[in-house]
Amino acid sequence: MSKRRLGSVRPPKRCRSDMDNTSTSDIVIINGNSHPDLANMVAERMGIKNGGCSVFHKSNRETIVEISDSVRGKDIYIIQTGTKDANNNIMELLIMAYACKTSSARSIVGVIPYLPYSKQCKMRKRGCIVSKLLAKMMCTSGLTHIITMDLHQKEIQGFFDIPVDNLRASPFLLQYIQESIPDYRNSVIVARNPGVAKKANSYAERLRLGLAVIHGEQKETDADEVDGRYSPPPTSAYSNLLGNSVEMCLPATPRNSTPQHAPTSSARQRTTSVSVGVPEHIVKVKPPLTIVGDVSGRIAIMVDDLIDDVQAFVAAAEMLKENGACKIYVLATHGLLSSDAPRQLDESPIDEIVVTNTIPHEIQKLQCHKIKTIDISILIAEAIRRIHNKESMSYLFRNVTLED
Repeated sequence: MSKRRLGSVRPPKRCRSDMDNTSTSDIVIINGNSHPDLANMVAERMGIKNGGCSVFHKSNRETIVEISDSVRGKDIYIIQTGTKDANNNIMELLIMAYACKTSSARSIVGVIPYLPYSKQCKMRKRGCIVSKLLAKMMCTSGLTHIITMDLHQKEIQGFFDIPVDNLRASPFLLQYIQESIPDYRNSVIVARNPGVAKKANSYAERLRLGLAVIHGEQKETDADEVDGRYSPPPTSAYSNLLGNSVEMCLPATPRNSTPQHAPTSSARQRTTSVSVGVPEHIVKVKPPLTIVGDVSGRIAIMVDDLIDDVQAFVAAAEMLKENGACKIYVLATHGLLSSDAPRQLDESPIDEIVVTNTIPHEIQKLQCHKIKTIDISILIAEAIRRIHNKESMSYLFRNVTLED
């Protein structure tokens, strides 16, 4: 053993961050075409290179996946979110997962910040629960774990036969309210319909602000649709029955038969009166919008998990303005912003729309200057690091309530 000279100082060990502690030799991050910028940001935060994976479509729109790096015995993280092209996003994810499965990957984790078809999680008339179908397809393709964010309904996790980590963006949105909204103490959290009241209440409690609920607006998932079950019976077949009674006589005993207990004459002549009238269907009338709570002279902050079709948000903002709200903000996790949503938001009384980058919306930001973006790549990177190192995920849920 060599002796150290007297007076010499041993150089200090290099301080390593949490991300440096991750063994990156067996981590491979690949992505599809839905959100490559988010995948690059996550890989950069983890200090690793994005894996080589090419996803393209043939002339007949079939999806082709080519993985250039070896994935045998490694932990694969596929970053693929839902966009307006949801069907292609799903097929790309399934094919990438199955390609890794057949290449002997050790584990395949699907990082899906916005889960497509998450709003179709309830039975609708003659439809089906599409979220359940999508969950079974993902499990069959080879995915062993799912990382997502702010599911439309938390019960969707029960559709999967594999572990699901449903991250929350509320700490980032709460931080934005406290740091970027001037005089936020004069604000009131607004639920644009009673279905969002629990989420809005959780924000109001943590910020110690008031709560207002817009009542009367029907949720999109509960809207009535005309189908065959609302059709009246054909009048030609029942014209002689409706409004009348039907005489139902008991069969008489044959003449040559001698039953042990012969029915009495009154029993043979007994008749039953049956009403055949069908109750008329009562059409659901949409009640007028009313606000429960005081918003006069205050900053109104509407919170939700998804902004897609913005007609409901615009109608709520107009009513808040009529009731004296001085400024109106809309905060949501996912900014899908379909069709002409940017134009409607730009012409609305809404002052600012704040969403995270779970879904790419650079084009929408060029069309509407009111849209602001919060980066959540650090949350996804930390979740990947903890799952890979088999650490607890509870730290990521420390400022989260059950209603989030």
